[in-house]
Amino acid sequence: MTVNKSNSVVLIGMPGAGKSTVGILLAKELGLGFIDTDVAIQVREGKSLQEILDGSDYLQLREIEEQVLLSEEISGKVVATGGSAVYSAAGMARLKSAATIVFLDVPLSALRQRISNFDSRGIARKPNQSLESLFEERRALYKKYADLRIDADQQSLQQTLDSVLWQLEAFQG
Repeated sequence: MTVNKSNSVVLIGMPGAGKSTVGILLAKELGLGFIDTDVAIQVREGKSLQEILDGSDYLQLREIEEQVLLSEEISGKVVATGGSAVYSAAGMARLKSAATIVFLDVPLSALRQRISNFDSRGIARKPNQSLESLFEERRALYKKYADLRIDADQQSLQQTLDSVLWQLEAFQG
């Protein structure tokens, strides 16, 4: 299968949606490179996401994230973004111009089960913001930027990967 838009696919969605895991498998399947923007942030800063949050605040982490979104070479790659990438209009505009944006949509109930470390995971959020509030705030942004939406709940990893591949082919065919 060939992928258009500079042969790039960007995965967006909540923490725990499976962006990194699906991204690696998708890159392998499509023969593309892979980048995880959360890892790129950590390498660039020499700190974990939680350490960045502990040392400053969520707005600083979002600023660093935007710089990474604007500077990383994404051509010919599958990009797994951090859940907060959608707060950067400039970053998302760049990604959308160069790639197909795929929203891995997982309901709140499933995210509650998947995220056991909400307070220590390095999630860019307002102080004391709940998972529910964060979910509602971000979901509208994910829908706004997505070219494709994948229901990534109640599916195995392979089924999710197959859904992404099928929708990419249909979308770009």
